[in-house]
Amino acid sequence: VVGESGCGKSTLVRTILGLYRPAEGRVVFEGMDLNSLNSREMQNYRSQVGYVQQDPYGALAPFMNVHRILEEPLVINKFGDKSGRERRIRESLEEVRLTPVEDFLTKFPHMLSGGQQQRLVIARAMALRPRLLVADEPVSMLDASVRVEILELLQGLQHLHDLTLLYITHDLSTARYFVERVLVMYSGKIVEQSDVGDLVNGPLHPYTKALIAAIPDPD
Repeated sequence: VVGESGCGKSTLVRTILGLYRPAEGRVVFEGMDLNSLNSREMQNYRSQVGYVQQDPYGALAPFMNVHRILEEPLVINKFGDKSGRERRIRESLEEVRLTPVEDFLTKFPHMLSGGQQQRLVIARAMALRPRLLVADEPVSMLDASVRVEILELLQGLQHLHDLTLLYITHDLSTARYFVERVLVMYSGKIVEQSDVGDLVNGPLHPYTKALIAAIPDPD
């Protein structure tokens, strides 16, 4: 999803995460209409959806170390026993390349770089092995030097876990190489959607054209 910002984007994300119920229309996930789910079914749905926030430092509790940050969703969702949770914590850190694991388990968010913080956010989002990952501008607050690393990490996890990835951004230059299908939102509505190649080469809506025109040209 490209182009949306502010209230419209926030509403979109919270509706997909199951925090808002749609006032009109439907959100369907693997054949389930979210409006028809009871509280237990909604909790199960939320466990299948991971969320990567835009601001990694703001997304991490400063009083929790890495181990506790990753353990919390596992405990809340009653995942396995203690040894099973420990294995999953270590697996999650290894998948996002925060290794050696022992060097990171006791660290607090302020002790990590911006890129490491975002890797930790991704590890937490993936801890329950979700079927859908919502990534909200996941690299916009990172240095240019680590943006590609994070995008490649997300793409690798997508292929490894056969994951559906909803990537929300204003940056069509990253979306072009990262996604298959693009939906352009403007004023809270989808104004254009197509395969990424068709969208970049033949945009139809004026807002889409403006987004493409804003991409820096290296020549």
